[in-house]
Amino acid sequence: MSDPGKKASPVILAVDDSEDMLALVAKALGEEYQVMTAADPGSAIEKAFGEPRPDLILLDIDMPDIDGFEVCRALKDEPATSAIPVIFLTGRSEAQSQIDGLALGAVDYISKTGTNATVLKSRVGMHLALVSQRAQLERMVLERTEQLERTRVEMIKRLARVLEVHESQAVGNRVMRLGHYVKLIAQASGALPDMAEMMQKAAPLHDIGKLGVPAEILRKREKLSAPDWERIKRHPEIGAEIIGEHTDPLLRLARQLALTHHENYDGSGYPKGLKGEVIPCGGRVMAIVDAFEAMTSTQFHRDALPIERAAGEIERASGSKYDPKLVEAFKKALPVMQKVRETYSDQLGDLINLDFAPKVAQKPAPTAGAATPAPPPPAPRPAAAPAAKPKLSAAEMVKAAARKK
Repeated sequence: MSDPGKKASPVILAVDDSEDMLALVAKALGEEYQVMTAADPGSAIEKAFGEPRPDLILLDIDMPDIDGFEVCRALKDEPATSAIPVIFLTGRSEAQSQIDGLALGAVDYISKTGTNATVLKSRVGMHLALVSQRAQLERMVLERTEQLERTRVEMIKRLARVLEVHESQAVGNRVMRLGHYVKLIAQASGALPDMAEMMQKAAPLHDIGKLGVPAEILRKREKLSAPDWERIKRHPEIGAEIIGEHTDPLLRLARQLALTHHENYDGSGYPKGLKGEVIPCGGRVMAIVDAFEAMTSTQFHRDALPIERAAGEIERASGSKYDPKLVEAFKKALPVMQKVRETYSDQLGDLINLDFAPKVAQKPAPTAGAATPAPPPPAPRPAAAPAAKPKLSAAEMVKAAARKK
């Protein structure tokens, strides 16, 4: 009975039209490896795609109907088998055959003439060790990359938390809501999944420039004076300066959101007065999200608005403050955004008014009935690049072998 905790031996697939040669290879390698054999190209392709998947393929060149070069080309053209190392084990010894074999992607070329079992085992062992080492390095790089990405995203969230404390002396779930809102609207507008994910990660930094605005101005309950308002209006440029200019796509996007989320579609916004599609798409999405979050959260100077009224305000500003196409995307995403708000709601409003100070009375505003939007459509998937067609595909080889049998 095999030990389930014991690592299985590497699998070698030997391909040769000579049964005697296959028997010799199996005898030479059988003590250390699991050896599968195939006497024709069709069987070789079937076993290369089957289970157990070979870790290395020993391939003859001169075979009836289809030679080893065509088999190698077919294997390298298929994503499922392209990474399997191929060693040509052949009677051909001329230099051009070696060049042709290595050009097709083979890792080695061994001549049957003058090669004994010890040499074969040594070459096979060397290439399997290289494969194992490469796989280990790839795992380490992937783990490190994922760790760095998690750290970077967490640092963005922490910076956003610092801003929340600076702005309101409290911490809620605003960071989570903003990220989800941006992603949902981006998806509903047709953004690619990777871009929607990146926008979700970058969104919490959009207001980071408010760290450059004194907290007493941000927390005022009365109407801002003209000098105070001018200081508020500087926060997009301060945010862009804090984030800095980078080649990293995430930080570059975060800077763009910080700098442009107060630009209006009709050109009346700040800091640059950009208009229409001159405003980056991320900034146009962030403008809607920033307004929706502000309207539906408790502020120092007013209570949170009902979601329906906030949605109505955004619809009415379509074409002036906001991109009409993105307003339609917002309407599609709104049902899921409401669920996000319920999931990441804050206790006691948004925790801004923990001092329970009396609130300034507000005149009741008419309620605008927001149209019930349809659920957001699934994000479009990027079109897959057409694969280059091999001269003879793996499927064609299998069919050819079946017809021959």
